[in-house]
Amino acid sequence: MTIREFKMPDVGEGLTEAEILKWYVQPGDTVTDGQVVCEVETAKAAVELPIPFDGVVHALLFEEGTTVDVGQVIISVQTGAAEAPAAAAVVEAPVAAAAPASAPAPAEAAEEPAAAARQPVLVGYGVSQASTKRRPRKAVPGAAAAQNGTAAVALPAVPAQPEAAPAAAGLNGSGSGHAVGERPLAKPPVRKLAKDLGIDLASVVPTGEGGVVTREDVHAAAAAAITPQAAPAPAPAVSVPVQPAATAATGLPEARETRIPVKGVRKVTAQAMVGSAFTAPHVTEFITFDVTRTMKLVQELKADPDLAGLRINPLLLIAKAVLVAIRRNPDVNASWDEAAQEIVLKHYVNLGIAAATPRGLIVPNIKDAHTKTLGELSTALSELVGTARDGKTSPADMQNGTITITNVGVFGVDTGTPILNPGESAILAVGAIKLQPWVHKGKVKPRHVTTLALSFDHRLIDGELGSKFLADIAAVLEHPRRLVTWS
Repeated sequence: MTIREFKMPDVGEGLTEAEILKWYVQPGDTVTDGQVVCEVETAKAAVELPIPFDGVVHALLFEEGTTVDVGQVIISVQTGAAEAPAAAAVVEAPVAAAAPASAPAPAEAAEEPAAAARQPVLVGYGVSQASTKRRPRKAVPGAAAAQNGTAAVALPAVPAQPEAAPAAAGLNGSGSGHAVGERPLAKPPVRKLAKDLGIDLASVVPTGEGGVVTREDVHAAAAAAITPQAAPAPAPAVSVPVQPAATAATGLPEARETRIPVKGVRKVTAQAMVGSAFTAPHVTEFITFDVTRTMKLVQELKADPDLAGLRINPLLLIAKAVLVAIRRNPDVNASWDEAAQEIVLKHYVNLGIAAATPRGLIVPNIKDAHTKTLGELSTALSELVGTARDGKTSPADMQNGTITITNVGVFGVDTGTPILNPGESAILAVGAIKLQPWVHKGKVKPRHVTTLALSFDHRLIDGELGSKFLADIAAVLEHPRRLVTWS
């Protein structure tokens, strides 16, 4: 057989590590080329990793929640098939007498010299715990005896002793279902699982057909092995801290603090925001205005048969208004080249949409948003937000953004001072749209009102340009016919 290793790939440009969020397979499971075996979270997104070959999972090298460097082996897979003569040699081998190490079976003799230390197994072509050059495994509590050799997978032949027989009978008569000296029946993946967990297969109660030990049997034995050590020894009462009665009466948790590791998306977002806040000179401007006409247009578009099946909402028209305002003020769509000390004007708009996800805030962007029709923009927005909420946004979707929209209004917030997404020129915060008393045509009437806040990089955008850009967005949303006349 061949053991192939799969290393943590660089799923994004320049990433150095990723956290294993979830394993979809376990040792002993069969996998096929292209099958997703785990989900990892990089500094930019959650990504599912497919295995590039067929076989049986040999070992998972890291637990869920572990951060792994790119290039480290995360899973090994047993590929290929063993030769049939080996099986025949194993089956015919005497059980009562152990073969000397100097006379291996014919199939074993063809293997590398290190195989001389191996012992044949009854089912399959795996090797016993005597095998060398194995990757060290984390010991399971209560299984140290098995790993130190006091309990081997195969019981070697020993001279008969009158007092030993009852003891051996007692060991195997406890329900293991194995005769003294008999090798337990189990498939290679199950043997591997038992070895990793430090479980002696001879002590496992088999429940499979024909007395075969199953994965469930091994897990049950592992749980039983842990239980005796899990129970703490009696200790003086003074060694256990006692919560005051007043604290217990409040019903509050005993712990006064909870620490949450900052990693993955949250870690990189925090670093990026600090870098942006203290690198780009931020300026924020606000404007409050009447969007009643835009809200009416949203309802009309929802009823339009040509837009049936599309998600029509205020954010869609706000995004379109931003694109119209960029057309009228193209210099806002730029970036700062620190090395060259130059302003780089962008002739394309990759419109970012800030999305709150369970793993933190991410900002995927719609590539070439300026070229899209209203229907195409609606489709792109729906796919972007849906993918982000599912945690499936790819790193490429979050690169090369130019301007971002963050909709804080969905949380009932009126406005804020957003921080620039690194490398971008501006970010627009959209506040909640509420019915408020408003002077309309000389009379106070209830109107839909909102507040926009625009933060921009003052190295790229001066006060005049920033003010014109923000005023144009508001003008389009106040009189949405300008979506046509200004385009």
